[in-house]
Amino acid sequence: MKILLTGACGFVGSSVARALLEVRPGLEIVGLDNFIRAGSETNRAELRRLGVTLVHGDVRVPSDLEELPRVDWIIDAAANPSVLAGVDGQVSSRQVLEHNLTSTINLLELARKQEAGFLLLSTSRLYSIKELAALPLTTTRERFQLAADKSLPEGVSARGITESFSVAAPISLYGATKLASEVLALEYAETLGLPVWINRCGVIAGAGQFGRADQGIVAYWINSYLRRKPLRYLGFNGKGQQVRDAFHPRDLAMIVNKQLDTRDAKGHPRTINLGGGETNSFSLAELSLWCAQRFGFEATIAAEPSPRPLDLPWIIMDSSRAQQSWEWSPAITLQEIFEEVAQHAEAHPGWLELSR
Repeated sequence: MKILLTGACGFVGSSVARALLEVRPGLEIVGLDNFIRAGSETNRAELRRLGVTLVHGDVRVPSDLEELPRVDWIIDAAANPSVLAGVDGQVSSRQVLEHNLTSTINLLELARKQEAGFLLLSTSRLYSIKELAALPLTTTRERFQLAADKSLPEGVSARGITESFSVAAPISLYGATKLASEVLALEYAETLGLPVWINRCGVIAGAGQFGRADQGIVAYWINSYLRRKPLRYLGFNGKGQQVRDAFHPRDLAMIVNKQLDTRDAKGHPRTINLGGGETNSFSLAELSLWCAQRFGFEATIAAEPSPRPLDLPWIIMDSSRAQQSWEWSPAITLQEIFEEVAQHAEAHPGWLELSR
């Protein structure tokens, strides 16, 4: 089998490539990357050593795709991954559309021409910001949690957000581009018979992630804590009680591996949530407590009660559909993820600077 993996030198792309090569002897990977993400060039040498054919190209440019070899599957792991993209002053709204939507159109057309399957790595941040912000919550000392005595909207329970939760606007420019990409992929599947799988991923974390405050929070927080860099609890009373769940890219690769062997959607929903779930959930305050115990000191963390635009207090992914249809659940625990990132941080003292 031969696959095209876009964003191959990013954290998720490179991690998935390594894991797939371990479990699929004989797999050929053509990796495409424009190396726009700081730090991505560090994965180039290892991927080549593993046999990945790397191409320096841009999925936004159709001519960069014209000479690529014929493949069986296209895995789209290339995107601007920040929910703040287009509103943070770093990239324009047009750039977000080109990175996350125009690129999908180009790859779907390539898949159509080559009769290849298409696997889209989507996001948990396409669910309605208004509906998520309105969820009834209670607080403990370290975290928000769903209020057990309140009625909840469709698509949410103590297990987390399901695929039926609202995707009504606003969902951010980033979320809108990913949702539009999903809709287009499903149309290609239904109209043109293209094999399509869509994985709505929650927070992905592990060693080697290029962490920033807006994306890659686990790597950013642990590296910053260890180096005694300034940290802030933004919004929600400035106590770090906001909650997300996390899972490891190796667990993502395990379900991708199954999907590559399945071109017929019969018996499998095309769109699924993937995340760590309640078991792998954490607040920033809890992550700070873990860091204090792991590194042996308590950091001073500033409190800024006003949230950033688009921040939310609670998002946990319910992956029940993935478990039922693919027998998938994350195998790597939250503690293992944290420890892996901490060991990487200790071994790479300049990682924060590299990731900027």
